[in-house]
Amino acid sequence: MAALLPAEWIKNWEKGGKSEFVQLCRALSENKSHDSMNFRDIQQALYELAYHVVRGNLKHDQASNVLGDVIEFREDMPSILADVFCILDIETSCLEEKSKRDHFTQLVLACLYLVSDTVLKERLDPETLESLGLIKQSQQFNQKSVKIKTKLFYKQQKFNLLREENEGYAKLIAELGQDLSGNMTSDLILENIKSLIGCFNLDPNRVLDIILEVYECRPEYDDFFVPLIESYMYMCEPQTLCHILGFKFKFYQDPSGETPCSLYRVAAVLLQHNLIDLDDLYVHLLPGDNAIIEEHKREIVEAKQIVRKLTMVVLSSEKTEEKEKEKEKEEEKTEKPPDNQKLGLLEALLKIGDWQHAQSIMDQMPPFYATSHKPIAIALCQLVHVTIEPLYRRVGVPKGAKGSPISSLPNKRAPKQADSFEDLRKEVFNMLCYLGPHLSHDPILFAKVVRLGKAFMKEVGTMKKFISDKVVKFQSDGSKQEDKEKMEILFSCLLSITDQVLLPSLSLMDCNACMSEELWGMFKTFPYQYRYRLYGQWKNETYNSHPLLVKVKAQTIDRAKYIMKRLTKENVKPSGRQIGKLSHSNPTILFDYILSQIQKYDNLITPVVDSLKYLTSLNYDVLAYCIIEALANPEKERMKHDDTTISSWLQSLASFCGAVFRKYPIELAGLLQYVANQLKAGKSFDLLILKEVVQKMAGIEITEEMTMEQLEAMTGGEQLKAEGGYFGQIRNTKKSSQRLKDALLDHDLALPLCLLMAQQRNGVIFQEGGEKHLKLVGKLYDQCHDTLVQFGGFLASNLSTEDYIKRVPSIDVLCNEFHTPHDAAFFLSRPMYAHHISSKYDELKKAEKGNKQQHKVHKYITSCELVMAPVHDAVISLHLPKVWDDISPQFYATFWSLTMYDLAVPHSSYDREVNKLKVQMKAIDDNQEMPPNKKKKEKERCTALQDKLLEEEKKQLEHVQRVLQRLKLEKDNWLLAKSTKNETITKFLQLCIFPRCIFSAIDAVYCAHFVELVHQQKTPNFSTLLCYDRVFSDIIYTVASCTENEASRYGRFLCCMLETVTRWHSDRVIYEKECGNYPGFLTILRATGFDGGNKADQLDYENFRHVVHKWHYKLTKASVHCLETGEYTHIRNILIVLTKILPWYPKVLNLGQALERRVHKICQEEKEKRPDLYALAMGYSGQLKSRKPFMIPENEFHHKDPPARNAVAATVQNGPGGAGMPTSLTINTVKLDEGNAEETADKLKEKSQGVVKVTNKAVNAAPKVTTSNGNSASNSKVIKEKDDKEKSGKEKDKEKKDKTPAATPEMKALGKDGKDKPKEERANKDEKVREIKEKTPKSEKEKEKVKKEEKASKEEKSKTIVTIVESKSTVEKEREKEPSREKDVAKEMKSKENAKGGEKMPVVGSLKSPVPRSETSESEREQKRRKVDTHSSPSHSSTVKDNLNELKDSSAKTHFRFSP
Repeated sequence: MAALLPAEWIKNWEKGGKSEFVQLCRALSENKSHDSMNFRDIQQALYELAYHVVRGNLKHDQASNVLGDVIEFREDMPSILADVFCILDIETSCLEEKSKRDHFTQLVLACLYLVSDTVLKERLDPETLESLGLIKQSQQFNQKSVKIKTKLFYKQQKFNLLREENEGYAKLIAELGQDLSGNMTSDLILENIKSLIGCFNLDPNRVLDIILEVYECRPEYDDFFVPLIESYMYMCEPQTLCHILGFKFKFYQDPSGETPCSLYRVAAVLLQHNLIDLDDLYVHLLPGDNAIIEEHKREIVEAKQIVRKLTMVVLSSEKTEEKEKEKEKEEEKTEKPPDNQKLGLLEALLKIGDWQHAQSIMDQMPPFYATSHKPIAIALCQLVHVTIEPLYRRVGVPKGAKGSPISSLPNKRAPKQADSFEDLRKEVFNMLCYLGPHLSHDPILFAKVVRLGKAFMKEVGTMKKFISDKVVKFQSDGSKQEDKEKMEILFSCLLSITDQVLLPSLSLMDCNACMSEELWGMFKTFPYQYRYRLYGQWKNETYNSHPLLVKVKAQTIDRAKYIMKRLTKENVKPSGRQIGKLSHSNPTILFDYILSQIQKYDNLITPVVDSLKYLTSLNYDVLAYCIIEALANPEKERMKHDDTTISSWLQSLASFCGAVFRKYPIELAGLLQYVANQLKAGKSFDLLILKEVVQKMAGIEITEEMTMEQLEAMTGGEQLKAEGGYFGQIRNTKKSSQRLKDALLDHDLALPLCLLMAQQRNGVIFQEGGEKHLKLVGKLYDQCHDTLVQFGGFLASNLSTEDYIKRVPSIDVLCNEFHTPHDAAFFLSRPMYAHHISSKYDELKKAEKGNKQQHKVHKYITSCELVMAPVHDAVISLHLPKVWDDISPQFYATFWSLTMYDLAVPHSSYDREVNKLKVQMKAIDDNQEMPPNKKKKEKERCTALQDKLLEEEKKQLEHVQRVLQRLKLEKDNWLLAKSTKNETITKFLQLCIFPRCIFSAIDAVYCAHFVELVHQQKTPNFSTLLCYDRVFSDIIYTVASCTENEASRYGRFLCCMLETVTRWHSDRVIYEKECGNYPGFLTILRATGFDGGNKADQLDYENFRHVVHKWHYKLTKASVHCLETGEYTHIRNILIVLTKILPWYPKVLNLGQALERRVHKICQEEKEKRPDLYALAMGYSGQLKSRKPFMIPENEFHHKDPPARNAVAATVQNGPGGAGMPTSLTINTVKLDEGNAEETADKLKEKSQGVVKVTNKAVNAAPKVTTSNGNSASNSKVIKEKDDKEKSGKEKDKEKKDKTPAATPEMKALGKDGKDKPKEERANKDEKVREIKEKTPKSEKEKEKVKKEEKASKEEKSKTIVTIVESKSTVEKEREKEPSREKDVAKEMKSKENAKGGEKMPVVGSLKSPVPRSETSESEREQKRRKVDTHSSPSHSSTVKDNLNELKDSSAKTHFRFSP
C-alpha cells in the first residue's frame, strides 16, 4: 500500500505538512461510502505519523498537537489511536535501539489526554503500562488478570438443587409445550424463559437441554424452535450447544443403546441452520472412521470367500450337507450390528434435504459404504425424487400415465428442484453417483431417471449425427457453441450415470424385466458403439468394484451352470424361463458362460437358441455384444493344432450367430462392422460369421453339393429358386432379410463388405496365407469367395433398384480404383445391368403401346443398347488394347453381364415343382385328420404357389426369347479375329470362360451353355471344335491351380461341356442337325474374307467321334498324371473333377479300367496317410464301378478299321505298347511304307518344336510319372514296325507335302485332322489339301539329322522295353489275372493304331499297358521280371527316361490340335 504521508510533509511540517495532514484526516473521516476502507486508511495515516516520531523524524509534541486537532473528526478516533499504540508497542519492544522505545514512550505520555487509561490498559503490555506509570507493578497486574479470567471462564457456579426451584422447570416445560399455533413467537417465549431462569435460579445449560428435548418431541415446529435456539445461543458460549448434543449422543453409545431418530433429526436441523459445526459434532459420534474402513474391507473379503465357496468343486453329497450347516451357523451368528450414529445422522440430513452436510459425511467413508445401508439409500432416493419432480412431470411422464406427484420439501434450504437438464447436472447426477448400484432399492426412481435420459436424447436430436461424426451434434439451427458444449457435457454425464449407477443397479434388482425394457428405451437411442462400450465396462469392470456385485456375479454363474447342465431339447421351455429370469438382471455374466459352453459343445446350439425367447430387448443387444467379444478374444486360436482347419469353437459360434440373429430381433450393425474391421485388418477367418448370418437370415445357401436338379432350379426365377434350389425349404425369411438389409444400408456396409471380400480373396493367398498350411489357405479362399457370392446374391435379390444402383459404382471404377478382381466386379454389377435394362424396357413400353412381339423385342434391344453402351466403353480400360483385336468389348460385356436366367428356361424344373404341389394338394385332400379350415388354407397356399411358378415360367420364357433375339443381332460384331482364330479362342477362354466357370456352380453351367449358344448362333470366326479341344486337352494346370470348391465348379463346367459333346456324339442325326453345317465345325480355317468352305470342309460325323475319343483319352491322361504326382492338391482336385464328370466320362471301357486301377492304387496308398484323400478316392471308386455296365468298348465308341488287315499289324498287336494305347485322332487311313515312317517321324519332331502345349509341360514337370511306365518304349517299337510296313503307300503324297508351302496360319490349323481319319475313302482331293496345309517345309539336312536321332533312340528303347514293363510288378500281376480279356482290348486298340498315320502316344507313362505284350514267352518275362526286381535302381530309371525324352516330346504333340 502506498504511503499516505509523503516525506516532504515531515520535512516541511510547520510550513505546510501539518495542514496537509489535517486535511487528509478530515477527508478520510468525511467520506463514509466505504467505512472499512476508510478505517484502514485512517489507521495507516496515524500509524505513519507515530512511526515518524519513533524514528525521530518528528517531535512528540508536534505529533500530540496535530493528534489533538484530528481527534474530533471521528468518535472512534481514540480507539484507533490506541490500536496504533498497541502495534508500535509490540514492534518497539522487539527492537534493540533504546532511543526508539523512548520516543514511543514519550509519544504515548504526550497523548494520555487524548486516550483514556482504561483503553490503554486493555491494549498495551503490562511492562509498557508500568513504564507509563498507569500501573504500579506489572507482575501484580498479571496475577490479578489471571484470577479474574479463572473466575469468569473456569470456575463453575454451584447451583444448589435445594436453591433451584422445580416449579421453574415445570413452568419452563409448560411454556415450551403450549399451543404454538397462535400469535406466540420465539422472542416472546425467550423473554419468558429469561424471566424463569432469573426468578427460579435455573441452570441455563439445563434450560437449553430441556429446549432441545421438547424440540425432539415437537419436530413439526421447526419454524418456532430454530429461531428460539438461535436467539438463546446469544446468551451462551458457541460450543455449548454442540457439547450438549455430544453428551446426548454419548448417552446412547452403550452396546444396548439405540439412538432415537428424533435426536438425529434435531442435530440435522441445527446443522442445516449452521447453529453447530459438523466437524465439532462429528467427533462425538461413533463408530470411528477407522472402524468403518475396517468393516468395509471385511465385507470385501467375505464376498470373495463366498465366491470361492460357490466355485468350489463339491465331490460328494456329504460335503453339500456340511456346506448347508455352515450356512445355517453363519446365519445364526449374524447379530444385530452396533448402532452407527454417523449413518443415522446422515439419514436425517438426507431426509430434511441437507445435501451439503450429507455429502461431507459420505466423503469421509469408503465409496458406496453409506448407501450400502438400505435406509440411507432410500433416503437419498427420496431426495432425488423430490429434486427431479418438476422436470420429470414436464418431459418424463409417458403418455397416458398419471403417476403420483411428489410434494417438495418444506425446507427452504433443501436443494433447488430441477427445471431443466442443466439443473440435473448440478445436483442430481452427483447424488446418483453417491447412490451407485444401490439405486436398485428404488425401481420407480430408476425408471424416472431412465425416462429423463430418454427425453434428453430425444431433445438432442437424431442419432444419425452421432454415428457419422462420432461426437454429439445437434439440430438446432442458430444454437451457440456454448449450448452445444453444454449438451455434450450432459451427454457424457448421462453415459457416466448409466455406467456407474443404472447398469450396476440393474444387476442388483431381482429379475425385473420392466426395468430392463425401460433401460432399452433409452439405450436404443445410443449408437451401438456407446452401448457396447457400456456393456464392456459392465461385464469386465463393474462386477469387481462392489462386494455385493462380486457376490451376485458368483451366484449368477452358479445358477447358470445349474441350468445349462440340465438344458436339453425336451425341456427348452422351463429352462428358457429360468434363463430369462436370470438374464433380466445379469445378462453379461450369463451369456458369457452360455457362449463358453456353446464353444465347447456345439450340440447345445439348437436348445440354447430355442431357450432364448424369453429375453428382453436389452438382453438381446447384450447378447450381440457378448458374441462379438467372444469372437474377438485374442487368447483363442482360430486354427486347430494341425493348422489345416478352422477351430471348432469359431465354427460353433458362427453357427450360433446365424441361428440367433435370424430368430430374434437383434441389431446386426456391430457384428457386421466387426467383420468389416477384420477384413480391413487382412483377417478372413471371421467371414464364417457373415456366411452363416446371411445363410440363416436370408435363406441363401452356398454349397458345392447341389444336385443338377437344384442347379437347374437356380437358373429360374426367385420363386423357383426358393422352392427347388435349396436343400431345405427356406421359409419366413422375409423379416430377417429385411433386418439384415436395413442394417447394411443404415450403416453403409453393403458395398464395403463386398469390396473387402473381393480384395481379400487374393489377400488370403499373398498376405494372410504366408505361414499357413496350403489346405487351410484353400479353405479360407473358398470361404471368402463363397461368402462374396452369397452376400452379393443377397444384395441383388433384396436391395431395391435405386439402392443397388446408388451404391455400386461403374465397372471401370470398381476394377481400376477399388482394385476389385474382374470376375467379382462383374458379379456385383450384373444385377445393376439387369435392373437398368428392365426399367428402360418398361419405360419404352409405356411410351409406345404396341403389343406385337416384334415391337417388344425391338424395344428390348434398344434398352439394352442404351444401358450397355457405357459399359462397352468402360471395359476397354480393363485390358490391353491388343485384347480387343480378337474379341470386341461388346462380346466381353455381353458374356459377363448375362446369366443362365437369360439363356434358357428350366422347363423341367418348373414342371417338377408344379407336380410336387399337385401331389401335395392331393395328399391334403386325402388327409381326413386335417381340420377343414387348415385344409382350405394349405390348398390355397399350394394353388397360389403353383400360379406364381407358372407365371414366372411364362415371364422367363418371354425374357429368354428377347435375349436370344438380341444376341442374334449382336453376334456378327463379337469376334473380330484380327490375328488368328486360335488367338481368339485363347482370349475367349482366358478372359471369359476360365475365370467365370470357377466363380460359382451356376456360372460353370452358364459358361458351358454360352459356348454352345455361340456355336448355335453360327457366330463368325468362332471355331467350336477348337474351343472344345482347348478345354478338354489342357486340364492339368487348371485342375492343379484350383481350390477345392473351384475344382468342384470346374468339374461341373466340364460335365456340362461333355454333356453337349456326348449328345452330338450319340446320334448322327443330332450331329448333322446341330453341327453339320455350322461354321464352328469347319476343319479348314481360312483367312478372314476368304471365299470358300464346302461340305468337305466340315468335320463329318465319324471323324467327330474320333475327336471325342481323343478328348476322352486326353482327360484320362491328365487324370492319371494328377493321380500319380503324389501332390495333395492334384489328387484331391482331380478326384473332385472326376466325380463331377462321372455321368459322361469315362464312356470307353479301356480308359475306365486304366482310371480304375490308378484310383485303386490311391486308395491303398492314402488309407493311412491322408484320410480325406482316401475317402474321396473310395467314393469315386465306388461310383466308377457302378458306372462300369454303361461303358462300351472302344470300337463301339468310334468306328475302327478291321484289325486283321495285314499280318504285320496282327503281329505288332502283341507288342508291349499295344493294349493300353489310346485312340489317337490321326484320322488318315492310307498306310505308310517303311521309308515314309521315318519321314513322318521327322514331321512329328518338327511339329513338336513348333507347338508348345500345356500337356507336354505337365509331363515334363512330373519325372516321377515318366519313369514309372514302360509304355513309351513299347510304343517306339510298335511305331517302328508299323511305319516300316506302311511306308510305301504314301511316299508320293509325302513328297508333295514337303514341296508345298503353307497358305495361311488358319489353313494349317486342322492339318493333323487330315491324317487322322480311319476310312479308306478319305484319299480324295480335299483330304490331300488338308494334309498339304498341315505340313511345313523342311530342309533335307534337318530331315537326315532327325532320322538318325530317331533310329538311335528307337534301337536303345527296344532293348529296355520288357525290363521297364516288367518293373511294374504290382500292376502287371493284376493285369495277368485276366489276360485274355485285356488282350482283346489291346488288339482293338492296336488295330486302330495301324489305321493311323504315325500318331504316337501323347503322354509317356501316363497310361499303363493293361497287359505286358512282348514277343517273348511267359517264362522269359518271369525271368526278366526277377532280373529287374534285383537290379532296378534310380539311375536305371533315369536312363530310361532320358532315352524316351525325344519320342515323348514329339508324340505328345501329334494330337488333333489347331495351331494358328
